[in-house]
Amino acid sequence: MSVLLETSLGDLVIDLEVDACPKTCENFLKLCKIYYFNLNAFFNVSKDFLAQTGDPTATGTGGESIWSYIASGSPSNSESSVSRYFEPEIRPKLKHATKGTVSMAVAPALEGHKGGCGSQFFVTLADNIDYLDGKHTVFGHVVEGLDTLDKINEVYTDQDGRPFKDIRIRHVVILDDPFPDPDGLIQPPSSPTRPPDNSTRIAEDEDPLATLPEEEEERIRREKAAAASALTLEMVGDLPFANVRPPENVLFVCKLNPVTRDEDLELIFSRFGVIMSCQVIRDKRTGDSLQYAFIEFDK
Repeated sequence: MSVLLETSLGDLVIDLEVDACPKTCENFLKLCKIYYFNLNAFFNVSKDFLAQTGDPTATGTGGESIWSYIASGSPSNSESSVSRYFEPEIRPKLKHATKGTVSMAVAPALEGHKGGCGSQFFVTLADNIDYLDGKHTVFGHVVEGLDTLDKINEVYTDQDGRPFKDIRIRHVVILDDPFPDPDGLIQPPSSPTRPPDNSTRIAEDEDPLATLPEEEEERIRREKAAAASALTLEMVGDLPFANVRPPENVLFVCKLNPVTRDEDLELIFSRFGVIMSCQVIRDKRTGDSLQYAFIEFDK
């Protein structure tokens, strides 16, 4: 079972330990489903140790489990009926042996409230961090994106481990979810558009030294968005690979007149070579032209 995290420094594909840690994985997947992690910052990065996120406040003290989140939004539940945290699923066979191990942070018990796991999690940035074994729930492993972890590991941070330039989870794609939704879970209609914390750091999409024209910045933004979308389509199987390109002998023509026919285009473009096929794309139901076409030449 996998989840794709699109971060501002690259993508991370995480395989989850759904059999060994079912409650932790269910909590993580359902938080992903309600966009809880979208635009969250990596607020604690320790070189060659770990990178921590999953706290909307980016303070290290926020976050809650999916069950607490649902209960807090339901008028039928009192605040004390559902704990903010749940018991860690410590599995001795699951260790922090390799870079890219994904584990839950554990909140301490405070003022009579029970501690445990909520929403905060971290990814290890080095191998053999056995200090964490037996203390944190290992519930996943990064299987693609180790180069992204290398980039995170090299960022500049302040004395508290907060990167000077924000690193954020831009989007989360659930590739497989074997768990039914808990009662009361409502998925928001869209992902948030503003970070949940009040960061005064350099924004994750801001370059303080850049002086590009607005048009150039928009072009770069669109290219990055297109690349992220292509990778998502590859992960779900709609594209054979993210960098797929059409054949060089196929010409794409757009903004056609609605009355233009296949024969008209073939007549116009035949002077450029032998045409193997020429097709104006039409609506399957009405047969109306969608005003674009593909023309295939012999070479």
